[in-house]
Amino acid sequence: MSPNGGPAARPGPDDLRRTFEAVPARTSDADGPFAESWWGRAWVEALESLSMDEGRLARGREYADGGHVAAIAVTPGRVIAYVHGSRPRPYRAELRLRSFPASDWDTLLDAVAARPGHLSALLDKEMPHSLVDTAGEAGIRLLPAAGDLDPDCSCPDRGWPCKHVAALCFQTARLLDSDPFVLLLMRGRGERELLDELGRRNAEHSARERPETPDMPSVAASDALADRFLPPLPAPLPVPRYPGEPPSYPELPGARDPLGLDHLATDAAARAHTMLTTGDDPLAGLSTWQDAVRIAASRPTAGLTATTRALYRELAFATGRSTTDLARAVAAWRQGGAEGLGVLETAWDPPAGPFDRARPALAAADFPRFQPRRNRLTDATGTLQLRFGHDSRWYGYESDPGEDDWWPRAAPDPDPVAALTALRG
Repeated sequence: MSPNGGPAARPGPDDLRRTFEAVPARTSDADGPFAESWWGRAWVEALESLSMDEGRLARGREYADGGHVAAIAVTPGRVIAYVHGSRPRPYRAELRLRSFPASDWDTLLDAVAARPGHLSALLDKEMPHSLVDTAGEAGIRLLPAAGDLDPDCSCPDRGWPCKHVAALCFQTARLLDSDPFVLLLMRGRGERELLDELGRRNAEHSARERPETPDMPSVAASDALADRFLPPLPAPLPVPRYPGEPPSYPELPGARDPLGLDHLATDAAARAHTMLTTGDDPLAGLSTWQDAVRIAASRPTAGLTATTRALYRELAFATGRSTTDLARAVAAWRQGGAEGLGVLETAWDPPAGPFDRARPALAAADFPRFQPRRNRLTDATGTLQLRFGHDSRWYGYESDPGEDDWWPRAAPDPDPVAALTALRG
């Protein structure tokens, strides 16, 4: 079994073949939902819409509950397992699912890279509704529908599907529960390949945005100072008007990403320049969590490189948060800085005034009714929300239907009507 309770997997060559050990029979809650995650249940719903025989489905679930499904092999476009039936020799059950062509993968990867929250959720072995919606907006159906599944079995039953393939489908829902990358493998790409490709795309973008600098030869400090007498230090130079650009770092075997060093050096140079010119530390008032969010938010926004993913994990671990918490906080920081982060994390009771005038203004603009709760206004669908900040600005938030999973969206605005218009548009 895997650490999160799902079936243990053995990766194959190039991460394009994964074999999951057989799952033992369920001894309790056999009548409950077969899949726990919403995407696992969506897989079961696709199976149920495919079948024309409820009896075969019920028998297939009994087979899956009874531990009749042997090890499952997942490769691009296929899920295969041997299922023990009424005869001594097991039947070979197979389920085929259409793999995405290269053009669809390019579109999907660009969409995922554009929203860090998607990748953070995948790293936490979750598949957010917003990721499926983003893929759908790009014309890509990530989760299968009835017409996408093509069953086959070596048994003589011509059912569509037979009970052996139905058992395989139910067991596959368990695999998806523990790891949504299984679905992406069925669609044609392995986990390592996907993460590396997302990192490469962002690295290429960062390289295009960064100005070219000539190669700088490096000399070890011990060689430069060997057998030399050091004169007294000269008087300090005048403080430049702007922080200088950091040097170009050579790529050394085993060294960290030069772009990551560039980022940290640029941040330190800007902070040092402010301290030299004003005598004040601009980050003195930030908590450890706020500073961690600030550092993560200053990374490039076109996607997550391998260095950025490692940075997110390290910052999340150091602050006792999850990578999803950090990604949400980064979105709030980019929306409104420290005040935006405060709006995300703290509800408060605003005094009488602008907050009370917001609902009549929204109603006059023909927007639907909003329900107030402390400093927040939520629409009847539970998908849009305006939050009133201490800076008297309205911050837009969005959630998937039926989910209490709010993410910052759009720029804040002192006018609630303008803030909601930006959120909806």
